[in-house]
Amino acid sequence: MELGELLVAQALAAALVFARFGAALMFLPGFGEPSIPVRHRLLFALALSAALSPLAPIEGAAQVSPITLLAMFATEITIGLWIGTTARILFSALGFAGYQLGMVAGLSNAFAPSQGSFEGSTLIAGLLLMAGVALVFATELHHVMIRALLDSYELFPPGRLMLGDLAQQMVRAVAQSFYLGISLAAPFYVLSLVLNLGMGLANRAMPSLPVFFVAAPLLIVAGLAGLVFAGPAMLSGTVQALADWLIGFEF
Repeated sequence: MELGELLVAQALAAALVFARFGAALMFLPGFGEPSIPVRHRLLFALALSAALSPLAPIEGAAQVSPITLLAMFATEITIGLWIGTTARILFSALGFAGYQLGMVAGLSNAFAPSQGSFEGSTLIAGLLLMAGVALVFATELHHVMIRALLDSYELFPPGRLMLGDLAQQMVRAVAQSFYLGISLAAPFYVLSLVLNLGMGLANRAMPSLPVFFVAAPLLIVAGLAGLVFAGPAMLSGTVQALADWLIGFEF
């Protein structure tokens, strides 16, 4: 093989790796946060692709037709988007639990700044998501993410797209995220039920009691106290669920 053909083959292989890695890093927790500029994410993905492209099993990209090469790029981008969005869906369970806690504790605010969560989030949801991102890097889970991207070539070879399996796994990730979010917020539902039931009984016994002004501080204090005790378990549970899914790429 001549030098020009070799350089073209290496450049196309690195570009295919960048297509998968770049698409995934746009949404992966920690790497794909809205606070990180898109240009910086793409530059990091480019550097990572250049470093790891020799390890990716991509060969013969220079010998295929342009139409086949374009289809390979579309497949790689689709797989990368699937990996990133599925990991983001699992991680969003933490924001969902924080949103439910804010609603229960009376700390919801539609004008709260969104930190990687959906619009109309609460300050508690933003706090939990920021703590979750910090925990991702503190526990070196970002190394597991990069390893999972590299191991994904064993499950999804270059140029092969299994839409049925991807859709099924996406549905399972949504169900698991919803179940995890409800499980994390379940203690606060019970706490809110007990406090509101007590305030309702107090109002029936004393109709002149200003229930709202009495219950609001109690709900806030109880919600914050519950967050102090349950926060570490909520963070570790979400990060562990994400780590278990990423480890599933290894053989």
